[in-house]
Amino acid sequence: MSDLIVVGFESESKADEVLEKLGKLQKSHLIDLEDAAVLTKNDNGKIRVKQAYNLVAAGATSGSFWGLFLGLLFLHPLLGLAAGAASGALSGSFTDIGINDNFIKDLGETLEPGASALFILVRKATPDKVLEELKPFDGKIIQTSLSKTDEDSLKTAIAQAQATA
Repeated sequence: MSDLIVVGFESESKADEVLEKLGKLQKSHLIDLEDAAVLTKNDNGKIRVKQAYNLVAAGATSGSFWGLFLGLLFLHPLLGLAAGAASGALSGSFTDIGINDNFIKDLGETLEPGASALFILVRKATPDKVLEELKPFDGKIIQTSLSKTDEDSLKTAIAQAQATA
């Protein structure tokens, strides 16, 4: 089961920077993310959500492949490719896996203008090494699905890491 962790930042760009760093840590097998999203709230209060995984593009790619395959079987590969891409993109736009979009937007309403938040679903991680890499970013835990004890341990570890940075 994955754990949800929401970290807030005082800068609009900081959540994007941390997500990029987490991507590098994932390639090093220090963390395994199921899903991630960045929420920014500009100085005018406008909220923007950027999903890490584009389901529409993934659906279009998958649909294109299957449409082309079926089109070849029925001797209309271009028609099959177009129909497959369209149906895949449509199904991808209606699919919501991972972090609930409404939850992200609702929590975004509570952010101060000019701030950002990073929403991550973590399958597994090596906490000591991940926290060491994320020291310079000065995030604040907003919400987690961890137990109270684990959440307190995470907050303490972050505070200690930031104090030594």
